[in-house]
Amino acid sequence: MLYAIISQDVIDSLPLRKSAREGHIARLNQLKEEGRLVLAGPHPAIDSETPGEAGFTGSLIVAEFGSLSSARTWADDDPYITAGVYKKVIVKPFKKVLP
Repeated sequence: MLYAIISQDVIDSLPLRKSAREGHIARLNQLKEEGRLVLAGPHPAIDSETPGEAGFTGSLIVAEFGSLSSARTWADDDPYITAGVYKKVIVKPFKKVLP
């Protein structure tokens, strides 16, 4: 089943994101290689795909996991959690309807 992992950053998270990005992206690439990643990306803090120093306010990941519990465990092990990037993470089932 698909699950949405919706994360909200702490204020001024950009330096923290930069420090943990390599490990974060590696885990996403692993999901991609396994054919389980639907989409992933950050929410820019301003109305721009390249927000520069304005940074980001959170992230969205939609991926396939065996259960809600396994999706939560995967989310809890994210390097952004360890680095203190996220102040809140919500994991919930997701049903893709379109496209």
